[in-house]
Parts: sequence; structure tokens; C-alpha cells
Amino acid sequence: MTQVKLSMAAIVVLFSSIAHSAAFDPKEVKKGMTQVGQTARMTYLFWDVYDISLYTPSGQYEPSAPFVLQLTYLRDLSGEDIAERSLEEMEKQGFEDEQMGRVWLERMKNIFPDVENNYSLYGLRTPSGTTQFYNAEKLLGEIEDPLFTKWFFDIWLGNKTSEPKMRLKLLGGKS
Repeated sequence: MTQVKLSMAAIVVLFSSIAHSAAFDPKEVKKGMTQVGQTARMTYLFWDVYDISLYTPSGQYEPSAPFVLQLTYLRDLSGEDIAERSLEEMEKQGFEDEQMGRVWLERMKNIFPDVENNYSLYGLRTPSGTTQFYNAEKLLGEIEDPLFTKWFFDIWLGNKTSEPKMRLKLLGGKS
């Protein structure tokens, strides 16, 4: 009987490790969600940088409800550059806490990978107000600060975004 229990435990461990080593399906992050508005393209000077799409459970954007932003990069960028640019965009909107900004910057640098053409990153606003970051394979990390969540997603979705046309497209023409 002990051998049978041991064998069953070994099988469970084996299947568990296989399941965890299998590629993550990015559709799981967006499961049960509908695209809001249209996919928008970020262009800097004459370079296409990324395409971005917004998904919510209802198909309507609510800042305090769960949603996913999918960014599909169209060029090679370092994770460090993405983190630094993210903080710069938060500051352009009025974020002024330098100490907290340094903490967030280090967290983003540790989470954001280097990206290349056609690499997708997913930012999930969780029901509890935290931010989880995924790629096509796995959870990359989480920042459990609702204030970070607000400022980070406002880069694209806030009233003070530096890209108001992109925001309108993501939101389906609704302010």
C-alpha cells in the first residue's frame, strides 16, 4: 500500500512539473475578456514601436475593474529602457514622489524583459488593484501597489496621457 501511495505521489509530481514547464497560453490572461475599442499603434518619429490593445470582462473600460493591456512590440528594446520610459510617462502626468518612483523603477527593471519584434507583454489590473505582468510563457512579476497600478495604466488610459489619440482609439472613441 505504501508503494502505491508513493507511486501515485510520483505521478502527481511528474504531471505537475510537466504542466508548469508547458508554454503559458496568453489567451488565459485575456480569458473571458472582450476587446474595447481598437488596437492602436505607437509610433515615435518614423519608427513603429508597439501595437496596444485593451481587454475587459464587459467590453467597457472601468479603471477600478480588472482589465488587460497587451503591448506587441515592433522593434527591439531593452527592458531597462521600457522601465525608464514608463516612469518618465508617469512623471509627465504629474507623479512626483521621487523615492517611490525609484522603488517602482527598480521593480519594473527586474520584471520587464528585453523585447524584440512581435514580442507581446500583458499588463493585468487584478480585482484587488495590483498589476501583474506576463509574456507568452509565464507570469513575469507583480507590483502589489494600487497607486502604481493607477499611474502605470494611466500612461495609456488616463486623461493626462501624452497620447490622447491612442487613448481614444483604445477606449472606442469614448473619453
